[in-house]
Amino acid sequence: MNDLELDAFLRRALREDIGHGDVTTEAIVPPGATARGVVRVKEAGVVAGLAVAARVFALLDPESTWRAHAADGDWIGDVPRDAAEVAGSARALLSGERVALNLLQRLSGIATAAHRAVEAAGGRLTVLDTRKTTPGLRMLEKWAVRLGGASNHRFALFDGVLIKDNHIRAAGGLGEAVRRARAGVAPGLKIEVEAGTLAEVEEAVAAGADIILLDNMTPAQMRQAVDAIGGRARTEASGGITLANLAEIAATGVDFASMGALTHSAPALDISLKLI
Repeated sequence: MNDLELDAFLRRALREDIGHGDVTTEAIVPPGATARGVVRVKEAGVVAGLAVAARVFALLDPESTWRAHAADGDWIGDVPRDAAEVAGSARALLSGERVALNLLQRLSGIATAAHRAVEAAGGRLTVLDTRKTTPGLRMLEKWAVRLGGASNHRFALFDGVLIKDNHIRAAGGLGEAVRRARAGVAPGLKIEVEAGTLAEVEEAVAAGADIILLDNMTPAQMRQAVDAIGGRARTEASGGITLANLAEIAATGVDFASMGALTHSAPALDISLKLI
């Protein structure tokens, strides 16, 4: 997301929240009043979205100032801690607070979840996100995943082939789906296919898949699949992966583990804005 796209997105978010006017703030706070506030991180985690929050206030008050005490991607363990200070129009700070915090808390929660997943994997596999993101927020959410130390899977439908069960049914079989994909996409584009059984794993290897997604397999089944593949394709564990079982999955020898929970279920990090 470039600067113009970010600004357009933030303006939409502000219009959604402010609408025809912040009636509470406009009734209470004089137009020329100024204020200063601190962005306070109250829960240990990886902070992500400080630059986005700063832009929210800048759109409402171009004269506002932002002083960061932490950088996006920093682990903040000693809490509470003030990660930034913002000063400017009191109306701008009050009216922009919720949009800024919603994004900052959401992105920091995702970055923290990614960080914890990478820690749990212990460097034995690459933790990936998925396309299970909030509509309109994918670029920011995948950025937060990277800030947390995990990696991005394909961004969208246009930059990677992932043949799933419904594609297989539509093509009339796993092998046929792989062959059609190989013939129909640009050379060099990796072909990944979902397999839920050892028989499907063998079929995927025989069809020439580059990556085999081991769908909802147990760790024992994953280990069998990795042994059967024998390095002829890379492997990705997917389905039901949690912090509790990541270490066990990493021990099976798979190359990747994709976790939709990084983006669809990450709890927001506790962050507030306090006027001082």
